[in-house]
Amino acid sequence: MPAEPPILAAERAHLAESRAALRRMREHAESLSADVAADWVSKQFLETLLDQRVAALADHPDTPLFFGRMDRDGEDGPDLPAVMYVGRRHVHDGDEGRPLVLDWRAPVARAFYQAGPAEPMGWRLRRRFGFQGGELTAFEDEPLDGGAEIGPSRILTEEIERPRTGPMRDIVATIQPEQDVIVRADLPRTVCVQGAPGTGKTAVGLHRAAYLLFTHRERLSRSGVLIVGPNRAFLAYISAVLPALGEVRVEQATIDDLLGAPLGEEPAAVSAAKGEARMADVLRKALWLHVRKPEEGLVVTRGVARYRLADHEVREIAAGLRGTTRYGSGRAAFAQRLAHQILVRMEQRGEAPDDRVQDQVARSKPVKQLLDQVWPKLTPEQVLYRLLSDADFLRAAAKGVLDEDEQAALLWAKPARSHRSVKWTAADRALMDELNDLIERTASLGHLVVDEAQDLSAMQLRALGRRCGTGSATVLGDLAQGTTAWSARSWKEVLSHLGQDGEVTELTLGFRVPGTVLDYAARLLPHVAPELERPRSLRAGAGALDVRRVPDVVTATVEAAREALARAGSIGLIVPDALAAAHAAALAEAGLDAALLGPESDGTARLLVVPATLAKGLEYDHVIVVEPAVIAAAEARGLARLYVVLTRAVTSLTVLHARDLPAELAP
Repeated sequence: MPAEPPILAAERAHLAESRAALRRMREHAESLSADVAADWVSKQFLETLLDQRVAALADHPDTPLFFGRMDRDGEDGPDLPAVMYVGRRHVHDGDEGRPLVLDWRAPVARAFYQAGPAEPMGWRLRRRFGFQGGELTAFEDEPLDGGAEIGPSRILTEEIERPRTGPMRDIVATIQPEQDVIVRADLPRTVCVQGAPGTGKTAVGLHRAAYLLFTHRERLSRSGVLIVGPNRAFLAYISAVLPALGEVRVEQATIDDLLGAPLGEEPAAVSAAKGEARMADVLRKALWLHVRKPEEGLVVTRGVARYRLADHEVREIAAGLRGTTRYGSGRAAFAQRLAHQILVRMEQRGEAPDDRVQDQVARSKPVKQLLDQVWPKLTPEQVLYRLLSDADFLRAAAKGVLDEDEQAALLWAKPARSHRSVKWTAADRALMDELNDLIERTASLGHLVVDEAQDLSAMQLRALGRRCGTGSATVLGDLAQGTTAWSARSWKEVLSHLGQDGEVTELTLGFRVPGTVLDYAARLLPHVAPELERPRSLRAGAGALDVRRVPDVVTATVEAAREALARAGSIGLIVPDALAAAHAAALAEAGLDAALLGPESDGTARLLVVPATLAKGLEYDHVIVVEPAVIAAAEARGLARLYVVLTRAVTSLTVLHARDLPAELAP
């Protein structure tokens, strides 16, 4: 057996030392006790922090602890070390406190991604490491002081193309300079990323969340970070990224999780109308129409004394509050101001009431009765039910905003008996969230990551914007992949609805999708988003595309799946939704181990049957697409859906069709 190269042996020794140090760090964290806390609440809080610390120090045996190294001339200095290993988290020697691995998010680690011969940033050499599982198997040096441009990194290319199964991997070892700029954008900045397929926009957004949590730990631990994805399958797919980077405190949700799951459906045109930003004005007016003009004064009896407010005084108090605050706080303030005026009457008679008396008066029966008459307590469901079931009320609320035809389209033909029995739709949920914020303020987060943002309605975007009203956002998507009835046409429009002033960055250079596959899918781009720049791929992808006309797609699908299983990597069989169950059954009958991806499934099987409407945001090494024409014809924006489907492959794409392909796919 040939001797191990000295450099490789030294690097493997450093890896072993680093893993041992990480194990000691974890053991130390596990030994800490929350019993030192002064009270029960503090103890619970401390226990939570310790649990999170232990989880963040987990060592994943199949994941490299570090992936790169930077060298400079000289000895360690106050600002720059002489040698810097860059990895997923910080690891130090417990005895000496000597850093063995620096977290990729540390300011000094920026040079690993940004340095080059034209701007070495004080470094002489960049070394990349190749791993097989968790074992260090290779290294590759890139001199940074020679002045010449560096060619493509073999290790970097192999890492990008490495077959994957199960959830999405982090891209921390392969972040490109233009991606790194987005990742390291500071917390106050809202960043919008228009990303063509395969450009890594989702991974960039997740890594920005990890970077912000590292850089602004204390602030974001209080205010929170939320990631919003299009469906549960997508969230399951990305779920492993942040824990692999040591971040375990990030909430993930779909828009339905936040606003409430839809119980009913409606025509797409109606949903699109409800999703327009104009509905915010209609809802605001509808809510405040419930505040009635007082018709009588107020009489409060305390003991043998009676105190009166004339009807015009009550009207002045109501008018002074109407529309100047949120509905709920306005109702509370109305009761308090009525009570205050009663206290003024009491003082005029020589009494000396205090604040407790004012609260008693505000809760008294006469004040409550007047309050319910003038400023009734409402729920979003009550207001929306009345708006969509009462033509006269809708006309009053929509005056000057919606025309008669638009009002007629919104009005229910057969209203439910009450708001409690309505099967609310997804569009209705967004309207109720708007009403809820008009009644009581929605709490804000420190940072929000929104993926596939182009598919959200204006009202859904307003709902998300409220949740980062005092924070910032990372907005991710691709206008060419908009598939809903209300899909956005510009990012300026999206940011406006979110209430954020952000900058738009366009990523067009793909790393994941082979060039031949991307070029094939890009034939659809002039028909779905002609204003976007045509995407490019770093990988030529010779032989990656196979388009076959077959007599029987089911038989051909089984054979194509069998061929794909003979190769390494994950396989996504993407089919029209209506054919998903039949293809899953055919694979099972053929003895192939396949799973059918559903909205709630985790998508960890190697061979997955994927309904076309769930493919967005997912990636597979090998993709088999069945009947593109059926996918394109299934919905109003079917060509955009097909563009999504055709760009899910990392290694190979096989297209099977018995029907003619859509004309738009012609060269």
